[in-house]
Amino acid sequence: MNYPNNIKKDSHKINYSNRGMGLEQDLNETNNYYLQNNIAVIHKKPTPITIVKVDYKSRIDAVIKEAYFKTPSTTDYNGVYRGKYIDFEAKETKNKKFFPLVNIHNHQLKHLESVINSGGIAFLIIRFTSYNETYLVDADTFLKYIAKEKKTTVPLAFFKENGYVLKEKYNPRLDYLNIVDKIYLKGDEA
Repeated sequence: MNYPNNIKKDSHKINYSNRGMGLEQDLNETNNYYLQNNIAVIHKKPTPITIVKVDYKSRIDAVIKEAYFKTPSTTDYNGVYRGKYIDFEAKETKNKKFFPLVNIHNHQLKHLESVINSGGIAFLIIRFTSYNETYLVDADTFLKYIAKEKKTTVPLAFFKENGYVLKEKYNPRLDYLNIVDKIYLKGDEA
Protein backbone atom coordinates (compact mmCIF):
# COMPACT_ATOMS: atom_id res chain seq x y z
CA MET A 1 0.00 0.00 0.00
CA ASN A 2 1.31 3.49 -0.80
CA TYR A 3 0.79 6.46 1.49
CA PRO A 4 1.44 10.17 0.90
CA ASN A 5 5.11 11.18 0.38
CA ASN A 6 5.84 7.81 -1.24
CA ILE A 7 5.93 6.01 2.12
CA LYS A 8 5.22 2.34 1.56
CA LYS A 9 3.51 0.22 4.13
CA ASP A 10 3.50 -3.56 4.00
CA SER A 11 0.42 -4.66 5.93
CA HIS A 12 1.80 -8.22 6.19
CA LYS A 13 4.85 -7.35 8.30
CA ILE A 14 4.59 -8.08 12.00
CA ASN A 15 6.16 -5.68 14.48
CA TYR A 16 7.89 -7.57 17.30
CA SER A 17 9.55 -4.54 18.87
CA ASN A 18 7.16 -4.21 21.82
CA ARG A 19 6.66 -7.84 22.78
CA GLY A 20 6.62 -8.21 26.56
CA MET A 21 5.72 -4.57 27.01
CA GLY A 22 1.95 -5.09 27.28
CA LEU A 23 1.83 -5.49 31.05
CA GLU A 24 4.34 -2.73 31.62
CA GLN A 25 2.38 -0.37 29.38
CA ASP A 26 -0.88 -1.24 31.15
CA LEU A 27 0.72 -0.60 34.55
CA ASN A 28 2.29 2.68 33.42
CA GLU A 29 -1.11 3.88 32.13
CA THR A 30 -2.72 2.77 35.39
CA ASN A 31 -0.10 4.56 37.48
CA ASN A 32 -0.48 7.71 35.38
CA TYR A 33 -4.24 7.57 36.04
CA TYR A 34 -3.60 7.19 39.78
CA LEU A 35 -1.18 10.14 39.72
CA GLN A 36 -3.42 12.43 37.63
CA ASN A 37 -6.38 11.71 39.93
CA ASN A 38 -4.39 12.16 43.18
CA ILE A 39 -4.95 8.54 44.19
CA ALA A 40 -1.33 7.35 44.52
CA VAL A 41 2.23 8.14 43.49
CA ILE A 42 3.71 4.97 42.01
CA HIS A 43 6.45 4.92 39.38
CA LYS A 44 8.45 2.44 37.36
CA LYS A 45 12.00 2.39 38.65
CA PRO A 46 14.74 2.96 36.08
CA THR A 47 17.42 0.31 35.72
CA PRO A 48 20.74 1.79 36.94
CA ILE A 49 23.35 1.68 34.16
CA THR A 50 26.84 3.02 33.56
CA ILE A 51 27.34 4.38 30.07
CA VAL A 52 30.76 3.52 28.65
CA LYS A 53 30.65 4.51 24.98
CA VAL A 54 28.42 6.96 23.11
CA ASP A 55 28.44 7.86 19.41
CA TYR A 56 27.76 11.58 18.98
CA LYS A 57 26.74 12.04 15.34
CA SER A 58 25.00 15.20 16.47
CA ARG A 59 23.60 16.43 19.74
CA ILE A 60 20.17 15.07 18.84
CA ASP A 61 21.39 11.75 17.41
CA ALA A 62 23.56 10.50 20.30
CA VAL A 63 23.54 6.69 20.45
CA ILE A 64 24.67 4.61 23.43
CA LYS A 65 27.03 1.96 22.04
CA GLU A 66 28.14 0.30 25.28
CA ALA A 67 26.69 0.29 28.80
CA TYR A 68 26.71 -1.93 31.88
CA PHE A 69 24.34 -2.47 34.76
CA LYS A 70 25.70 -0.63 37.82
CA THR A 71 24.00 -2.88 40.33
CA PRO A 72 21.22 -5.44 40.09
CA SER A 73 17.90 -3.63 40.01
CA THR A 74 15.39 -4.34 42.74
CA THR A 75 11.76 -4.49 41.60
CA ASP A 76 9.86 -2.74 38.83
CA TYR A 77 7.56 -0.35 40.69
CA ASN A 78 7.37 1.50 43.98
CA GLY A 79 5.56 4.40 45.55
CA VAL A 80 3.10 5.56 48.17
CA TYR A 81 -0.61 4.89 48.52
CA ARG A 82 -2.73 6.03 51.47
CA GLY A 83 0.42 6.61 53.53
CA LYS A 84 1.80 3.12 52.86
CA TYR A 85 4.91 2.19 50.92
CA ILE A 86 4.17 -0.13 47.98
CA ASP A 87 6.73 -2.17 46.05
CA PHE A 88 6.04 -4.77 43.39
CA GLU A 89 7.47 -6.78 40.54
CA ALA A 90 5.58 -7.28 37.26
CA LYS A 91 6.24 -10.23 34.96
CA GLU A 92 4.72 -11.82 31.89
CA THR A 93 4.94 -15.40 30.71
CA LYS A 94 3.79 -17.10 27.53
CA ASN A 95 3.72 -20.42 29.34
CA LYS A 96 0.20 -21.83 29.66
CA LYS A 97 0.74 -24.03 32.72
CA PHE A 98 3.25 -22.33 35.00
CA PHE A 99 5.37 -19.27 35.80
CA PRO A 100 9.10 -20.08 35.44
CA LEU A 101 11.11 -18.84 38.43
CA VAL A 102 14.03 -17.99 36.12
CA ASN A 103 11.88 -14.97 35.18
CA ILE A 104 12.46 -13.44 38.61
CA HIS A 105 15.86 -12.96 40.19
CA ASN A 106 16.84 -13.95 43.71
CA HIS A 107 17.84 -10.38 44.62
CA GLN A 108 14.34 -9.23 43.63
CA LEU A 109 12.77 -11.84 45.93
CA LYS A 110 15.07 -10.75 48.76
CA HIS A 111 14.09 -7.14 48.13
CA LEU A 112 10.38 -8.02 48.36
CA GLU A 113 11.10 -9.85 51.62
CA SER A 114 12.90 -6.76 52.97
CA VAL A 115 9.91 -4.59 52.08
CA ILE A 116 7.60 -6.97 53.97
CA ASN A 117 9.95 -7.04 56.98
CA SER A 118 10.00 -3.23 57.01
CA GLY A 119 6.20 -3.00 57.10
CA GLY A 120 5.65 -2.14 53.44
CA ILE A 121 3.19 -3.66 51.01
CA ALA A 122 4.85 -6.08 48.58
CA PHE A 123 3.31 -8.14 45.83
CA LEU A 124 3.81 -9.49 42.32
CA ILE A 125 1.68 -8.91 39.26
CA ILE A 126 1.97 -11.85 36.87
CA ARG A 127 0.37 -12.00 33.43
CA PHE A 128 -0.20 -15.26 31.58
CA THR A 129 -0.25 -13.81 28.06
CA SER A 130 -1.68 -16.93 26.40
CA TYR A 131 -4.89 -16.46 28.38
CA ASN A 132 -4.60 -12.68 28.86
CA GLU A 133 -5.02 -13.30 32.59
CA THR A 134 -3.29 -11.02 35.07
CA TYR A 135 -2.94 -11.89 38.76
CA LEU A 136 -1.86 -9.93 41.81
CA VAL A 137 -0.31 -12.24 44.41
CA ASP A 138 0.92 -11.26 47.84
CA ALA A 139 4.73 -11.45 47.98
CA ASP A 140 4.73 -13.20 51.37
CA THR A 141 2.39 -15.93 50.06
CA PHE A 142 4.54 -16.32 46.94
CA LEU A 143 7.81 -16.46 48.91
CA LYS A 144 6.45 -19.06 51.34
CA TYR A 145 5.21 -21.20 48.45
CA ILE A 146 8.53 -21.25 46.59
CA ALA A 147 10.47 -21.90 49.81
CA LYS A 148 8.22 -24.86 50.67
CA GLU A 149 7.90 -26.38 47.19
CA LYS A 150 11.53 -25.90 46.08
CA LYS A 151 10.59 -26.16 42.40
CA THR A 152 11.71 -24.14 39.38
CA THR A 153 8.17 -23.20 38.40
CA VAL A 154 4.95 -22.00 40.01
CA PRO A 155 1.82 -23.54 38.47
CA LEU A 156 -0.99 -21.42 37.09
CA ALA A 157 -3.24 -23.14 39.66
CA PHE A 158 -1.27 -21.40 42.45
CA PHE A 159 -2.18 -17.99 41.01
CA LYS A 160 -5.80 -19.00 40.50
CA GLU A 161 -6.01 -20.20 44.15
CA ASN A 162 -3.88 -17.53 45.88
CA GLY A 163 -3.98 -14.56 43.54
CA TYR A 164 -6.50 -11.91 42.64
CA VAL A 165 -7.53 -11.46 39.01
CA LEU A 166 -6.91 -7.97 37.65
CA LYS A 167 -9.61 -7.25 35.09
CA GLU A 168 -8.71 -4.90 32.25
CA LYS A 169 -10.79 -1.73 32.15
CA TYR A 170 -10.66 1.59 30.36
CA ASN A 171 -9.51 3.67 33.36
CA PRO A 172 -7.64 2.69 35.37
CA ARG A 173 -6.41 -0.01 32.97
CA LEU A 174 -5.49 -2.54 35.73
CA ASP A 175 -6.97 -1.33 39.02
CA TYR A 176 -4.57 -3.12 41.33
CA LEU A 177 -5.12 -0.61 44.16
CA ASN A 178 -8.66 -1.94 44.49
CA ILE A 179 -7.10 -5.29 45.41
CA VAL A 180 -4.52 -3.60 47.67
CA ASP A 181 -7.44 -2.02 49.57
CA LYS A 182 -9.10 -5.43 50.01
CA ILE A 183 -6.09 -7.44 51.18
CA TYR A 184 -3.77 -4.94 52.85
CA LEU A 185 -5.81 -1.92 53.92
CA LYS A 186 -9.18 -3.47 54.73
CA GLY A 187 -9.25 -1.99 58.24
CA ASP A 188 -8.04 1.47 57.17
CA GLU A 189 -10.52 4.15 56.22
CA ALA A 190 -10.29 5.49 52.66
